[in-house]
Amino acid sequence: MIEAARSGNPRSPSDARARAAAIRLLALDVDGTLTDGRINIGPEGEAMKSFSVRDGFGLTLLREAGIRLAVITARRSAIVEHRARELEFDHVLQGVGDKASALAALRDEHRLAPAEAGFVGDDWPDLPAMLSAGFAAAPADAAPEVRDRAHWVSSAPAGHGAIRELAEFVLRARGEFETALARRLGRTAP
Repeated sequence: MIEAARSGNPRSPSDARARAAAIRLLALDVDGTLTDGRINIGPEGEAMKSFSVRDGFGLTLLREAGIRLAVITARRSAIVEHRARELEFDHVLQGVGDKASALAALRDEHRLAPAEAGFVGDDWPDLPAMLSAGFAAAPADAAPEVRDRAHWVSSAPAGHGAIRELAEFVLRARGEFETALARRLGRTAP
């Protein structure tokens, strides 16, 4: 994991941890964050996207920790709808041109302060939402301008464990990592 600079000001690891610990809602772009950014298009339209099961389990861990999950994406895709339903996302917003406004509407709906919302993005269209979030994250292979403005950047590329790494970072920041692991081991946390 790499702590990144945002708007030219270096962020400390403790700042990123404090911001991650405060979130109650995590919104994500899809292509380039939940997937590796490739879109396979056949003669009848979109045919396939690949999602990491490890990223999916990381999102499950966040949901189990009480964090609401949302997709905010500019594209429309039945595949995204299906994956979000499998992972029990709270909100799936597709065809969104203004992701910052969509994030603000979700915050208002859940009566959350800006500091309680996180956004994961990978390219320039995600920057307004990232800059409006209390915690902004990006995968390792995001555009340099996005990485520079994120509070936290994964060491893994998009679609290959970046979101799982983020989930573990958030759980550790909240002091809930050992509890989540103990639950899977059938034990109580130490």
